[in-house]
Amino acid sequence: MSTAEPTAGRDILGHPRGLTILFFTEMWERFSFYGMKALLIYYLTRQLMFGQSEALLILGSYLALVYVTPVLGGYIADRYIGFRRAIWYGGILIMCGHFGLALEGVNATLQPDGSVARNEIALQIFYLSLALIVAGTGLLKSSISSIVGSLYGDDDPRRDGGFSIFYMGINIGAFIAPLLCGWLGETYGWSWGFGAAGVGMLAGLVVFQRGTAWLDGRGEPNDPDALTQPVLGPIRREHMVYVACLLSVVPFWLLVQSGEVVGTLLTTVGLAMIAMVIIYAFMKLEKVDRDRVLAILVLLPASTVFWMFFEQTGGSIALFAEKAVDLNVMGIQFVPSQIQSINPLMIITLAPIFGWMWTRLDQQGKSPSLPVKFSLGLIQLGLGFYMLFMGVSSVSEGEPVALIWLVLAYLFHTTGELSLSPVGLSAVTKLSVDKILGLMMGVWFLANGFANFFASKVAIAAGLDAKPGQSTPMDEALLIFGNLFEGVAIAAIGAGVVMFIVSPFVRKLMHGIK
Repeated sequence: MSTAEPTAGRDILGHPRGLTILFFTEMWERFSFYGMKALLIYYLTRQLMFGQSEALLILGSYLALVYVTPVLGGYIADRYIGFRRAIWYGGILIMCGHFGLALEGVNATLQPDGSVARNEIALQIFYLSLALIVAGTGLLKSSISSIVGSLYGDDDPRRDGGFSIFYMGINIGAFIAPLLCGWLGETYGWSWGFGAAGVGMLAGLVVFQRGTAWLDGRGEPNDPDALTQPVLGPIRREHMVYVACLLSVVPFWLLVQSGEVVGTLLTTVGLAMIAMVIIYAFMKLEKVDRDRVLAILVLLPASTVFWMFFEQTGGSIALFAEKAVDLNVMGIQFVPSQIQSINPLMIITLAPIFGWMWTRLDQQGKSPSLPVKFSLGLIQLGLGFYMLFMGVSSVSEGEPVALIWLVLAYLFHTTGELSLSPVGLSAVTKLSVDKILGLMMGVWFLANGFANFFASKVAIAAGLDAKPGQSTPMDEALLIFGNLFEGVAIAAIGAGVVMFIVSPFVRKLMHGIK
């Protein structure tokens, strides 16, 4: 990939102008993703009438695949088409997937024997739409983050700030999406919510296409001439890559409805990818580069644990908001999906403060090391779940939990996320070597795949297993949620303490990179 130095005089507010285009492209792509995600668990349980356990497994399988596919997408971008083409083609697939969901053709009815009858053709179109989003996100997700990293030199002090700005774009989209898509979907019909998500991805594609020149050649393939070579008659290599990506939708279509197979696949692919990275590191890299790549692998478990608990947001916390939280605020009745806007709103508010704080501490030589930031993120996440546990413990029999407890939980989750996530993405681009940067970004997102799948398993294991057409009594639901949140709080804080203990070892592997 092109890693040309920034062109003088082309910065905007002190950062390369290409960051502006990537900011708005990712903002709209995340709008589409989080708009659909805010509705999905409710669509599965209300419209499709899946039981809670089955719905959580479908949700976990879909989200896991969304984060696993950047491993393949990063390789395809690295090896063949370049990051720019991967973003464009991936965005088209995502948009088609959202518009497919907007068809809303699944009719589900509860039978006298307790079973559910569904229109099988319409149901398969639903799964196919999810598969299109999976395939498209695989191409787009790691590629756009990799281009952000390529805008800055290896020692450019603006890099972390650039990723923080980029991360804010993600959260502007994530903030607007549940408010709009959630309101449209739960008030006027699911098609309106999913359709709005598709329009968001279309807006992102328009922004990216019109602003390509601002990338100053970054994201182009290593060997552009190779893409034009004929492979089969007039069909060029580039066309073959696009056809292969489209055909990949078929296995994703099958996997998204096969949760246990996804779990096995995650384990197999995860172990294989880590083994490949380790072998490459010891056979191809000098000691310093090898240690830095190994540092990424040491940080992976902490990232996995963090996101496994954080991603309860779209599953158990979403169900908690629907079943046990008073969503009336000063006479305004919010729909459950809109609650998922709290976290990104807090990130938009707090990200500049955290960016200033890290810069100030760094200037004073007091900034915590990257692994210590990971430790702080995990501990704060645990405190957030403890707030939820306190909220459940504070109510009398039959009463809903006050919304303030959910807000407090999101506050700690947000500060934890700002301690871990932006610096994690930046660390991969700093610690990895250029030849496997796309692959390492994919491996990093693979940890999120594990996290999302096992997030559903955690919620299911806690006892969230209401059957189709049934509602768990309030007191029983509060007991289940309370036990879940208390257990997660203890586990997250414990993981943070462990990360703090091993942080000197990780810092040594980083060889001076902060």
